[in-house]
Amino acid sequence: MIKPQIENRIRLSEINTGRQVTLARVQVGLELTSRLTSLGLTPGVKVQVLQNHGRGPIIINVRGTHVALGRGEAEKLLVEPCGDA
Repeated sequence: MIKPQIENRIRLSEINTGRQVTLARVQVGLELTSRLTSLGLTPGVKVQVLQNHGRGPIIINVRGTHVALGRGEAEKLLVEPCGDA
């Protein structure tokens, strides 16, 4: 039996400030998926966490743009470590 590679995936909300990760999966409904896609958040994109204090919004750099995400949104984004991070 082949297991999907999910062991390395964690929530974006759990990533420390300064780390760079790759977006692996978006676990949201159609409306929020559309919003996140318009912000450049698509599977495979590299994301750098600029600010994550453990509460409040998370600020990330995606495709050269700073984006503030609510904690609930960030909890629904699964990421993987980057090989070069």
